[in-house]
Amino acid sequence: MGIKNLLLWRVIPTLVLIVAVFIGWLSSHELPLGVFFATIIPIMKGFLPPTIAGHGKMSGTPEVPTDLLPQSRPETELFLELPGGHRMPMNGLGMCCRPSAYDDVLVYRTVLWYLLLGGRHIDGAHLYLNHKAIGRGIQEAIRRGVDRNEIFVTTKIFPTQFGYQSTLDNILTYLQDLGLEYVDLVLLHFPSAPASFLSSSDCKQDGPSLCRRQTWKALSELRLQGKIRNAGVSNFAKKHLLDLKGVELEGVASVPVANNQIQFNPFEPEHVMETVEYCMQHNITITAYSPLGGLMDRDKAFANELLSKISVQYQKTTSQVMLRWAIQRGFAVIPGTGNPNHQQENLHGVYEFELSKDDMDLINELKYTAQGFTHLDARNAD
Repeated sequence: MGIKNLLLWRVIPTLVLIVAVFIGWLSSHELPLGVFFATIIPIMKGFLPPTIAGHGKMSGTPEVPTDLLPQSRPETELFLELPGGHRMPMNGLGMCCRPSAYDDVLVYRTVLWYLLLGGRHIDGAHLYLNHKAIGRGIQEAIRRGVDRNEIFVTTKIFPTQFGYQSTLDNILTYLQDLGLEYVDLVLLHFPSAPASFLSSSDCKQDGPSLCRRQTWKALSELRLQGKIRNAGVSNFAKKHLLDLKGVELEGVASVPVANNQIQFNPFEPEHVMETVEYCMQHNITITAYSPLGGLMDRDKAFANELLSKISVQYQKTTSQVMLRWAIQRGFAVIPGTGNPNHQQENLHGVYEFELSKDDMDLINELKYTAQGFTHLDARNAD
């Protein structure tokens, strides 16, 4: 059999079958996109994903010593003031988009290490499929002496779960999975999702704008009930924020938009500043995800000559310089790592120095010269 016939009659049909089975398997789950990421991201990094192999088989975050007790929080820790009078630590832990974020055993260890090392801001989401493991880490930290009132927990509801009743139901499920009586901040994860994703959604007959408004109404009611303390958005461009600003809730006091979580690091394109400036003008705090360049661009960011030079100047790591830059810009940051040594560096090291105005300006200019960095652009989302 020639190569052409082999490809035509053996290889291509086999690949089509594998893809069809994979799509069918994904579609059988409540959040197919979450399962997709939880499968593909470990594979990209050379790990067998827990979605296939099961949890507890991936190496990474070490066990937490049974006698380790809570350590001091950073002495000069900074916070963002939210509209409801609550404070959000500006330095948090992202629980997404790395292999160890999808293994329940490593997630538990990651959260426990972080809280015992003095961290208090944990960023999760329904899409990440790790609420229960995060909750177990929080509960063990509380058992060891961490005060629940000091812990700031963020989660997000994905557009496939948008809608008034769906939001009410899902937030209660999140609370149960996390083992908490309230969540500090709930975000709308994206402005919208493709119609093909919404087959089982409350919003399948509604447009994205109405769907967001119904979701916001539910969050406003949940805040009145004490189930959540603040509400915000993620990946929202200015037009989406304007749309949400005009929502009328039929007698229910609309919860203010407390936070917009967006991709932000020194290499973001200039158009992102339109959203940043709008948020700053309207008392909407900003959380920067992928503050170190993200899954695809971290190595490229760390190799940047200017950042390397500044890190040597301050005797800090490139990570610490990038995080400090974002914090001095007024953003919260949520770098993700399951390595307790890196957690310690991120938590305490960024508060031990301050970048000069000249160095801040130099880093601000990187967005005009750096090329080849990826960015999630939500401006065209409905």
